[in-house]
Amino acid sequence: MELILASAIGIMTAAGIYLVLRLRTFPVILGISLLTYAVNVFLFTSGRARVGAPPVLRDDITTYTDPLPQALVLTAIVISFGMTAVIVMISLGAFLGSDDDQVNDQPDPPQDRSEGSS
Repeated sequence: MELILASAIGIMTAAGIYLVLRLRTFPVILGISLLTYAVNVFLFTSGRARVGAPPVLRDDITTYTDPLPQALVLTAIVISFGMTAVIVMISLGAFLGSDDDQVNDQPDPPQDRSEGSS
């Protein structure tokens, strides 16, 4: 179980970093989303991934799942949803303003002012 979760976290992290390094805004948004999913799964597995174990310690059961990572994941989901909405609005505004979704737009070269003056 741990090998599958570790592999899933690694694959999501690698794909997220690859997409963040692209030069278009939509893949960057998808990459950030994948990175947040990878962090959420990492936080969730830090609380002992056990199947069928209760989340609260009782007297007769010695194995339990820590509820703190579950609360952290819920908080991280809300924060990542809000940040994704902000990033989508910023990228949509940039796209509508320039009709291009390139991330690395080069500035216009400075014009030589000495040619037109007499």
